[in-house]
Amino acid sequence: MKWEAQQLFVPGIILGVIAGFLLSKVVFKKKFEKERDKYQDEIEKAQKTTHKILSDAQSEAFKIRQQAQTEQQEKHNELRRMEERLMKKEDVVEKKIEDLDKSKQELDNKIVKVREVKLEVEKIHSKQAEELEKISNLSKESAREILFKKVEEQSKEEILKHIERLENDMKKEVDDKARLLLAETIQKYSAEVAAETTMTTVQLESDDLKGRIIGREGRNINAFERITGVDVIVDDTPGSIVISCFDPIRRYVAKIALEQLISDGRIHPAKIEETVDKIKKDTLILIKELGEKAVFDTGVSGLPPNLVKLLGRLKFRSSYGQNALKHSMEVAFIAEGLAEAIGANSDIAKKAGLLHDLGKAVDHEIKGNHSQIGADILKKFGLSKEVVHAVAAHHGNIKPETTEAYLVMAANEISNHRPGAQKDTLEMFIKRLSEFETLAKSFDGIKNAFAIQSGRKLRVFVNPEEMDDLQAKKLSYEIARKIESETDYAGVVEVHAIRESRREAYAV
Repeated sequence: MKWEAQQLFVPGIILGVIAGFLLSKVVFKKKFEKERDKYQDEIEKAQKTTHKILSDAQSEAFKIRQQAQTEQQEKHNELRRMEERLMKKEDVVEKKIEDLDKSKQELDNKIVKVREVKLEVEKIHSKQAEELEKISNLSKESAREILFKKVEEQSKEEILKHIERLENDMKKEVDDKARLLLAETIQKYSAEVAAETTMTTVQLESDDLKGRIIGREGRNINAFERITGVDVIVDDTPGSIVISCFDPIRRYVAKIALEQLISDGRIHPAKIEETVDKIKKDTLILIKELGEKAVFDTGVSGLPPNLVKLLGRLKFRSSYGQNALKHSMEVAFIAEGLAEAIGANSDIAKKAGLLHDLGKAVDHEIKGNHSQIGADILKKFGLSKEVVHAVAAHHGNIKPETTEAYLVMAANEISNHRPGAQKDTLEMFIKRLSEFETLAKSFDGIKNAFAIQSGRKLRVFVNPEEMDDLQAKKLSYEIARKIESETDYAGVVEVHAIRESRREAYAV
């Protein structure tokens, strides 16, 4: 019984397993079909969405294509219209070129004809001149000279009146404009009139100090001269000694050092050397400060420091009693005012005016004209060509080529010749007067000549029997030109030719 029961249990288990498998298969199949239907719906939805997107994209692409085709067609039409316009313009230009070629050809033909006519006229003139020379037995030059003389004799009074009227009108107009311009410029700058001289004399309280300055067997004065590089002249002049040296700075250092030694009372070689060294250092500082002050006061900028120091050395130079540094500053202000008045470059004029006499700071050390020396120094320091040229030309050694150069020259003359600016010596006045009178008397037909007003005017008396008024006028012009070319003078010299004729009669 038990064995039968076991035999029935095993097949039951197998059948149960088979039945469970089949049941689970059915359940899985139903679940799979359900999921498959679900995904199928989603796929169909996705296909519908994709189809719609593609349809919209195709529609949009079609629209874009249509728009691009339209724009392309419009651009094509525009290019075609532009091409048509260019072709029309090209036709017009070609037509104009053809017309110009025709006009040029016509002008060339006319020029050729004119040249031919001109040559023919010249030939006729030449033949006429030859015939006239044969008939009159005179050359062309002789005939011209005779004709000019005849016209001059017939129109002498009219020519003189016309020349005099033109000269007076021109002189009045120029004088009025120049007077106004100079008055406006000079009134902007007021400078001291008193002239300066370089002091080379040291005053002594008593002549007993001369012995202390000389020292035992001259050791003090020899040491002083050796250290300072000057000559000390101790003569019989009471209460003073003279310091002599070509270098104004050395002379200044020696003068100040000697005054301090006298004030201190201790005069011996060691003290002399100590004092001179101190004064030299102080002088170098003073020179730098003087240059910087001059640059600051005039408003000139951009100068190298070494050039400023060189400018300060002008304080120790003088010309005709006029301090060179003050004169340079005055020229800078006047040149600036003139430049502003006529619309020139005031910066260039002012800078060149300040530096125009820079060569005087070293002209005792370097050979040559101070204007060219100054120009070379400025060129070395890299200043502008305009400034260098104005400095080189301020005395007329070279011809001025810029407006600023002429202004610096004019400003220099104004500063040099204002009242009190210079101190000419009697010998210079006499020499100038003698040169002018001798030059005037070298011409034929001169009775006498007198230079007056310190050589500013030259009166020439001509022989009335030898020349008439027109010839006297020509003579004054020739004398003035000769003074310009052969003499050295400053300012303007007026030449007056005076022709005086007298007639006498007697009543009996």
